[in-house]
Amino acid sequence: MITQEIKEFLDLQKLGYVATVNSDGTPNLSPKGTIVGWTDKTLAFADIRSPDTMNNLQTNPHVEINVIDPLLRKGYLFKGEAQIIKDKSLFEKILNHYRDNGVKSPINSIVLVKVTDVSNVTSPLYDMGVSEQDIKSKWKKHFASL
Repeated sequence: MITQEIKEFLDLQKLGYVATVNSDGTPNLSPKGTIVGWTDKTLAFADIRSPDTMNNLQTNPHVEINVIDPLLRKGYLFKGEAQIIKDKSLFEKILNHYRDNGVKSPINSIVLVKVTDVSNVTSPLYDMGVSEQDIKSKWKKHFASL
């Protein structure tokens, strides 16, 4: 389900969004810079400063995660169930992965998401026949002008 291509995509992208549900039923959307394809069936992300996300996952483990390339306007939507890692050896293994890849922030806990569905996400511009190169050029110009 989580192919090598998807894992490489996640390694390149530095920002994704995790959606959870608050206790009152309202949505909570939280940016995450640590989403990785851990296995072919699981994603992981670090709790660096995510008190609302962590509280929500303790009562409702259902999540959606969206990671998009900001230039190509392509990416993935993942659906699944999250668990906060309590296994010390697995926590240490994933923590070491983050440290080896330059994450220096304090990590409070790690969330492992058992992915049940993966969908491609693309801009509607592709449906209109706009090429990937044209979309990329447009957004590169936009970001360069900021």
